[in-house]
Amino acid sequence: QVQLVESGGDLVQPGGSLRLSCPASGSIFSIKTMGWYRRAPGKQRELVAQITSGGSTFYADSVKGRFTISRDNAKTTVYLQMNSLKLEDTAVYYCNTVPGIFSWGQGTQVTVSS
Repeated sequence: QVQLVESGGDLVQPGGSLRLSCPASGSIFSIKTMGWYRRAPGKQRELVAQITSGGSTFYADSVKGRFTISRDNAKTTVYLQMNSLKLEDTAVYYCNTVPGIFSWGQGTQVTVSS
């Protein structure tokens, strides 16, 4: 059973940066495409970034050029570096496989506000 525990969320001003982390217990981490999702208030959860086991990445248009996803297979951890944060990035952020096959974690709250 894989457990996903997201961390790194915070309150930040527009234009600021945050780095989210998600250590995922479980030996199958290295063979899975991992992704960061977010759920903004009143909206559906959406995939914002993904990274394959080989390191290929994909980003939603809304975060392209601002967010960077990376992974450390040895540490079974996936990261999301978020720069130039905007008000509309406010959401709870989750990690999971793509598609999400594991139980969702609690997520980490990112609030962008002046």
